[in-house]
Amino acid sequence: MQVAVRNTTDTPVHFADVQLVTPSFKTLPPKKTDATFKRTERTDLPIPYGAANCSPQGLPEVRPATVVAHVRTGSEQPRKVVFQVPHPDPLLARLLRDECSEFLIKQAATIEFGPEWKLSGKAMRGNLIVTRRGAGTVTLNDIGGTTHYIATPDRKPLGVLEAAAQRLETPIELTPGRCDPHAFAEAKKAFLFPLRASIDGGEERVVIVVPPKPLQDRLLAYALEACGLGG
Repeated sequence: MQVAVRNTTDTPVHFADVQLVTPSFKTLPPKKTDATFKRTERTDLPIPYGAANCSPQGLPEVRPATVVAHVRTGSEQPRKVVFQVPHPDPLLARLLRDECSEFLIKQAATIEFGPEWKLSGKAMRGNLIVTRRGAGTVTLNDIGGTTHYIATPDRKPLGVLEAAAQRLETPIELTPGRCDPHAFAEAKKAFLFPLRASIDGGEERVVIVVPPKPLQDRLLAYALEACGLGG
């Protein structure tokens, strides 16, 4: 998130730190910025925010927020200032909705990569496993690829964990999405697979599913070999 800073004077304004405070997200310690702003119509200052405060009872409404900062103008001593964030802030509302929607799906079921993955032709094939945790019908609508892998489900939707069911397995296959050596050197998001799911027929949300480290190593070795970069 960012806070907009405006200075219409010729006196520099120094921000020592910034902090987002709202009941909708966990409050993080103030972030040191040590940033000085001269005359500016608008400069965006990054501000971190904590995890959303979600509830098993449903999606919460976004709550009012403030930005707390310690500011010094010119040569004066730093002082604490509190800026009111216009309510409701659309970005905070979207972040809260997305995080808490994912939270509700994870409360209903655990979604993970199964342990058995095998080479089938030019693809790696295996299952996503959905295990019951709480109430609700969980529908897996689709799975997307990552920076390095193309994910292809056998069917769409991938599967439905009915309200009375305890477990679901649905097959997918993975193939390399990129084969340039530079891509493999910077594979920071290679295994963050976005799964689109919904609960009780509600709005579709994205749940990030990550293979366990041993499977990541196998998939990386497979991709290198499939791309002719092995050995």
